Amino acid sequence: MIELHNVTVTYQKDAPALNGINLKIPKGDFVFLTGASGAGKSTLLRLIYAAVTPTRGHVVVDGQNVTRMTRHQIPFLRRNIGVVFQDFKLLQSRSVYDNVAITLEVLGWEKKDIGKKVYHILKQLGIEHKLDASPQRLSGGEQQRVALARALVNEPRILLADEPTGNLDDHNKDQILRIFKEANIRGTTVVIASHDKRVVHYSHNRIVHLDKGSIKEAHDVTPQA
Repeated sequence: MIELHNVTVTYQKDAPALNGINLKIPKGDFVFLTGASGAGKSTLLRLIYAAVTPTRGHVVVDGQNVTRMTRHQIPFLRRNIGVVFQDFKLLQSRSVYDNVAITLEVLGWEKKDIGKKVYHILKQLGIEHKLDASPQRLSGGEQQRVALARALVNEPRILLADEPTGNLDDHNKDQILRIFKEANIRGTTVVIASHDKRVVHYSHNRIVHLDKGSIKEAHDVTPQA
């Protein structure tokens, strides 16, 4: 599903953000990327949805060599990738409904079908009563749910999230993690960048640890009996 072959990313004259990365994430896997700030977690996510081009190496996503794609091909790749950004990137002047519907509008869905799908995903996430609210009137946890609804509404094959539990209390962290797990159970490949040790170590999923742009360890966490 996702493969990185000897990937290095260097920004201008800085030290490499990623250096010689080799990584395979099979279809249906659930992976946490961990490491300190600046370890390369966000850059690795950006490689997967083609927001960054590697300085060296190849990135293969869903059978396609992203490294060789033209800028006109990238939007087609992203149709199958949902992304939850660290700062949510919600449209503050638009309603919750509009923020989620935009994903389906870009894909050319019929208006009546968009309405049904948006309501369904918002209800699934417990925020259908906020349909007409603007993002600035929502709590942090509610904004996170809107961002997640936008990423999930078209049932993507891959779901990426950058620090999705940051600034949330333990209850909201657990709720957000449950939603990711449910998407994974339905077949979505999930990759989450997080430095939250509580979330990572109690989730019982594969962990890929980054340190200064290199993979230091990659292992599975086996659930306790």
